[in-house]
Amino acid sequence: MIQNKVILISIDGMRPDGLKACGNPYVKQLEKDCTFTYNGESAFPSVTFPCHFTMAHSVSPQRHGILSNTYVPQVRPVTGIFEKIRQAGGFSAMFFGWEQLRDIASPGSLKLSVYMDTRLKESVDTLLTDEALRVLAEDKPDFAFLYLVDTDEKGGHDKGWMSEEYLRRLSIAIDNTKRVIDAFGDEYSIVIMSDHGGHDRSHGSAMPEDMTIPLFFRGPDFAKGQEAEGLSLLDIAPTIAALMDIEPEPEWEGHSLI
Repeated sequence: MIQNKVILISIDGMRPDGLKACGNPYVKQLEKDCTFTYNGESAFPSVTFPCHFTMAHSVSPQRHGILSNTYVPQVRPVTGIFEKIRQAGGFSAMFFGWEQLRDIASPGSLKLSVYMDTRLKESVDTLLTDEALRVLAEDKPDFAFLYLVDTDEKGGHDKGWMSEEYLRRLSIAIDNTKRVIDAFGDEYSIVIMSDHGGHDRSHGSAMPEDMTIPLFFRGPDFAKGQEAEGLSLLDIAPTIAALMDIEPEPEWEGHSLI
């Protein structure tokens, strides 16, 4: 039985300078409470689905073979974090606002998933967070993945990265992150990530604006207020596995922070 529980929050398209500029006071609290970096490395191509697949499987897109937002089966499959948790008898839940993302977890590896179309409401991120909070309170999953998409979809792509609307959407995402931490920060270790940054109204290049991401790690296994270097999306699955006392997959390329 898994003893240590983890929540992973992904804020799509979150640039480090955008996080600092969005004006949300809780960012400073995250710096005080977490091991963190503003110089994390995304994966290339810096596109949503390849980056999240890299996060979940701790290998580069060149290894897992997904180079666009279209899923293709792996030629040489690598077991990801959702599958490792299932093998250990754990309960994983996913809450997401972009339908393609369901394929980062293989069929049968999730016990619960909630998808909401971004066209439904002004802030799908808030609705998804509402549902995640309800499930966390009632069902206590061992691992919960909350994916917030409005920063990328309604902020960056619609209005431009670093636009007023982008920063507003980013602040809303941080408000929702705070809600999760306030409710469950004592029960769960919490990892906060971005998949990629962005520039103008796009992303996917190797330029720093697209490839540089913030990462935050909160919980008793992480030093508070410590800024780390050399972190990337590859390190998230090994860190979650270590937190949950699960053996990492031998083919994983990243390293645990603990």
